[in-house]
Amino acid sequence: MDALHVAGIRFAEALQSGPPWLEKFWISVTSLADPKCIFTVCFPLAYFLDRKVGVSVLWIGLVSEWLNVVLKWFLFGERPFWWVHESGLASKEPVALRQFPVSCETGPGSPSGHCMITGAALWPLVTALTTLASRRSRSLAAKLSPFGAYALLLLAVGLSRVFVLAHFPHQVVGGILAGAALGWGLQARTPATRTPGFFVTAALALLLSSLALHSLVIAAGIDVDWSIRLATKWCSDRAWLRLDTRPFASVCRDAGTALGLGLAAGFPLHRGERLDPQQRVAGAVLALGAVQGLHRLLQPADATLWYGTSFLKYAAGPWLVASLLPRLILSLTHPRGSPHTE
Repeated sequence: MDALHVAGIRFAEALQSGPPWLEKFWISVTSLADPKCIFTVCFPLAYFLDRKVGVSVLWIGLVSEWLNVVLKWFLFGERPFWWVHESGLASKEPVALRQFPVSCETGPGSPSGHCMITGAALWPLVTALTTLASRRSRSLAAKLSPFGAYALLLLAVGLSRVFVLAHFPHQVVGGILAGAALGWGLQARTPATRTPGFFVTAALALLLSSLALHSLVIAAGIDVDWSIRLATKWCSDRAWLRLDTRPFASVCRDAGTALGLGLAAGFPLHRGERLDPQQRVAGAVLALGAVQGLHRLLQPADATLWYGTSFLKYAAGPWLVASLLPRLILSLTHPRGSPHTE
């Protein structure tokens, strides 16, 4: 394993030795592909393209993120920004590596969450765009362009994660493969027509099973906070350590989102209500602005309150997007109808 890690460090050095403009590019890519963006950007936009696709993006996103947390608890993946010091490599030979504000993730490193969650959640959107392209064009290039863009995006995300020292290459490859497999496997199982009770049960299951697994790992004598200590020890700037990179932050996001889908399912539009194309565009813009505004609200400094507030924010998001805003648009523009086609 050490040989794999050393090879990963050399690859990161090669990436960081590139031209200065590439640094901004890689940091932008890794920021835009943050798993939070699936919940706060991709879901609002996809929902007003097609309701089922939007729900699928969000559901697969939360399931894949929860599975990513579980895998990280059991695979104990190192991260380059601390491994290069803990292993003694940096003291034995020159290592020309830099950290960035997005480097200091506090959870274990394997598999890459950015690659796994992005790869899984975008799968239904890519397949929907491929179907749309196939209907409107006979060109093979046009039909394959959504999947081509998907593959290039995942490649760029993977390279960006290696560049910022958040992951080793093998962790990125594992994340991409796991994400694509989950997206393919879960797409047909999207609970788009489930009752509120299903989503409330799912939220409780995600939260309680995470707590149970956490307790079992501790009972087995495993130090679940090892990665937090190493990240704190070797991060170049303590200000770069963020609560939202901790595993339990992901669990709160996933459970809150599942509850939010239940809230939306509990207050559906009336049968026959429909948004026209212009109303969908307005809905997408309003939803994006509302969700972004919601998540820009300041969080408490206390960790427990921070987790609780995060849970509530992610529970509010799906309700805003899938229930409140479509109702608001219909009430302001008068025509009757449903926000999108199935």
